[in-house]
Order: sequence, then structure tokens, then C-alpha cells
Amino acid sequence: MPTTGCKKKLYSCRPSTKPLGALETRVSRKRTKPQPCDPRSLERGVRQLLADKVSGNLAGLWLLVAEHLRLGTWDLLCGWTGQAGERVEPRLALQLVHEAAVCTAGIRSDRTVHQRGGFELANGLPFVATDTAIHQLLASCTIADSQRLQTALGKIRLASGHFRGKLLAIDPHRTRSYSKRQMRERSEKGGSRPVKMAQTFWILDADTHQPVCFTTATAARSVVAVTPELMDLTESILSPTARETLIVADAEHFSGELIDDIHRRTGFDFLVRIPSRPAQRKSYRQIPEEQFTRRWAGFAVAKRPYELCDKTYYQFVERSGERPQDWRYQGFLSTTDRDEVDALTRDFPKRWHVEEFFNANQSLGWKRGGTQNLNIRYAQMTTGLIAQAAIHQLRTRLGEPYCDWDATHLAKDLFFRIDGDVRVSGDTIIVTYYNAPNAEQLRTHYEQLPKKLVSEGVDPNIPWLYGYKLDFRFR
Repeated sequence: MPTTGCKKKLYSCRPSTKPLGALETRVSRKRTKPQPCDPRSLERGVRQLLADKVSGNLAGLWLLVAEHLRLGTWDLLCGWTGQAGERVEPRLALQLVHEAAVCTAGIRSDRTVHQRGGFELANGLPFVATDTAIHQLLASCTIADSQRLQTALGKIRLASGHFRGKLLAIDPHRTRSYSKRQMRERSEKGGSRPVKMAQTFWILDADTHQPVCFTTATAARSVVAVTPELMDLTESILSPTARETLIVADAEHFSGELIDDIHRRTGFDFLVRIPSRPAQRKSYRQIPEEQFTRRWAGFAVAKRPYELCDKTYYQFVERSGERPQDWRYQGFLSTTDRDEVDALTRDFPKRWHVEEFFNANQSLGWKRGGTQNLNIRYAQMTTGLIAQAAIHQLRTRLGEPYCDWDATHLAKDLFFRIDGDVRVSGDTIIVTYYNAPNAEQLRTHYEQLPKKLVSEGVDPNIPWLYGYKLDFRFR
């Protein structure tokens, strides 16, 4: 008999076609099972689930599939993972996006969502991957990969009108960390006991209340050290015309080095609160009365040159109170000459929209410190940013009352509580809802979805679901 022992194993010379092996998946609350994750097995498993007509209470999540098609989520995730669409990695990334959307941090470890209305199907998977599988995906991505994903997402959102790009608010968002690592401790508020903090730094469009981008850092890095990196990321997204975009920031961003860097190297203007120290307050009291312009009762403003790092900027001094004994002062630095009343009463107060944003959206995966492996944390938070973008489109499309719901409310009453089933009819996946709230409103936007998408110039074929279209019915 002819021997084959010395024959070359040609498949090993073509790693792109080499089988991927098995992936650990969650079958139940306590049981996991290895599942094949090669492209052929994935397609076979997905088609079989569709043929089985899945029913459950997570059918509302399929509304986001339509928004992913409009947003271009699949291309973003394929680019981020560096893998072709038929492979498992972009699908695992989509699972992460949907986990963020339903505001469930322990969706893999604490409970199973198998047979909960096609959660896995919405991801283009026949299973729910475990923590181990997801961790491997996140660990394989670098911070640079996630930054490129943010840039691509931001440019899409800018083109879609999610940003105006004229007034931006910058703010650090710190969360309590329970890491066992030795790390720097910070005070959450003045006078409070220092604790371990996980740090993120955000830029929001203050007019639309939408996040442009973020960066993260160890607890050891200061605001001044991180902000230039955040400015570069923001500039790569917005490409601002010189001096047409204003950034407002609180006193912890008041640094001569930082202000000079922003003014010299970027196209942004900067308006920052000056720390209220005794020396500053003394200098405000010495400003002659005639330099203040009284605008209305209890409010007067002075504008004067301000020297910082051999540069001349502008100082706005706000005086509140009617009587001299009641006068209180607050100073601001502006890198350009602008109307001081508009700057202090219209522009700077919009910085507080950052807090409103986090109150409404931090459940998308941003309210916990999580791991201190920054590449993993950066990647996980970035997938949450994609979820937030899709949810924003959904809220905007539906209007009241959905646009006023925070992320938790939306997940609870729209994604988790709608009973429905998922089945195939010809080349279309039909999702039928039986108890959808405001069904007429939903019907207007999502029935006859393929036709609506075509009219918008969007391809209605779902690439991670093998070219099927999607439509909805409301009963």
C-alpha cells in the first residue's frame, strides 16, 4: 500500500483556511460547552436556529439591528478585529455591543440568555460566548486599535449629524476601583478619603449631548498629562477649522503647559475656569470698579489681558452680588477674545451636560472601574460607545417617550420586556412583537423596513446574518 506519511499537509500553509477550533460557550447558568467556531459551523448553527423559530423576551434588541445597518457597525467591528466577516471575532465584538445595550454586565457569567428571544442570533452566533472567550478577544486588541475604532465611529457620527462640533465639554469621569493592585488613590470630592479610582476622560458635544470620544489612563496619570492625547483624538474626528470650536473645562485643566499646547498645536479655542485661590481672589478685589460692566442685577463682568507662559490671553472675571460686602468673584481664561457674557452665561454652563450624559448612559458599561489592563478596558468601553450611538439613533427616531428614557429604562422596558418570536420567511427574518409599548409608533418606523432602508440609501441585507433582510410585525 502506498504510504502517505511523508505527504505535505498543505492546509497548514494556508492559515486563513485552517479550522479555528472550538470556543467556550455558555449553555446554562452553571454549564459551559465547547462549540466549533469555524465559518461553516457558525453559518450552519445560525441557519438552524432561524429554522427553529426562536421565541422569548429579548426580541426588542432586534430594533438595534436596523440601527446597526444605518450606522455601519459591522464594517467598524470587522476593521477593529482585523478579521473577515465570516469569522467569529467580529460576531463576538457584536455580542459585546449588545451586552452594553442591555446594561447587563454579567450576561455571560451570572446567567444565560440562551433562548431569550434570539440574543445570540442578533449577534450572528448560534451561542453565547463565555467570559474566557470574550477576554481573549479583548486582550488581542491594542489601545491604538480602539482609538482607530473611535475615530472611524466619530467620523460617521459627525457625517450623520450627531455632532455640531462648535462647543465641546471636556471632563474626567472617575469611578471607584476595587482592584487589589497597588495604585494611586484619589479623593472623589474635596475633603473625602482618597480611594482607588479608575480614570476616563471624555469629550462631549455640548449642543447635542453626544460623546465624541474618550481616553483612559492609570490612576497615576494627571489630567494635564492625558488631555493632549484626548485633544489629538478629538481633532482627528472633527478636523476643526481654526478657532471655530470652543472647548470648555473646569479648573483642574488650568495649566500653562496644557493651555499653550492646545492653543499652539490644535485648532481649538479654550475656555477654562481659573482655580479660586487666595491670591486670585485678592487680585479680583483689586480690580477697579470702572473695569466691571454691570449686565443685570447681581451680575457684572470684567475682561482684561492675562499673561501665562509668555503668552497674552484673556481673563474674564465674573462678579456676583449686589452689595460690595456680598460680592463674590470667579475667574476664567480664554485663549481668544470673545464676548465674555455669552462665554460665561451661555457656553460655559453647558459643561454640566457631561454629568447629565453619565447619569443617563453610564449603565452602558462605564460606571465600574473593571480591569486595570488598559487595552481590555479601552476595548470594552469603546464597544459601549458603539451601543450608545445606535441607541441614540433609536431614541431620535422614536421621539417621546423613548428619547427621555435613560439607558437602564430603555433596556428594561424596550429590550427585555417585549415578547416576540424570530422566524424566516423567504429571504427575510421576521420579528413579531406581541406586547410592544407604543406599537403604532414603532410600526411607523420599522414595518416594511427593507423598503425604508433602501429609500435611505442603506443596504437592507444583514452581512452578519448571511444576507437576510429584516422586517417587523406588531400584533
